[in-house]
Amino acid sequence: MRDVCAGLGAQLREFNGETDHVHYPPSLALSTLVNSLKGVSSRRLRQEFPAHIRRYLWAQHFWSPSFFAGSCAGAPLSLIKEYIDQQKRPD
Repeated sequence: MRDVCAGLGAQLREFNGETDHVHYPPSLALSTLVNSLKGVSSRRLRQEFPAHIRRYLWAQHFWSPSFFAGSCAGAPLSLIKEYIDQQKRPD
């Protein structure tokens, strides 16, 4: 995921559980970044775990076509990192 972000000029700062937290340049369309991350992760998961992944597909799609983006403007990175570190991983 770091390579995908770096290729688009974004920086993956923290990654844990189901949520990723990315700093990206305002010149980059957020949808471009999200679509790249979803595409690369879907291809890699399908290659590595083909039988297991089939249980989680929506039709033939691994990811939902939608996404959520939130902003934490003004919060110190140390507080954001603490929040991410305390998230639970999916079962």
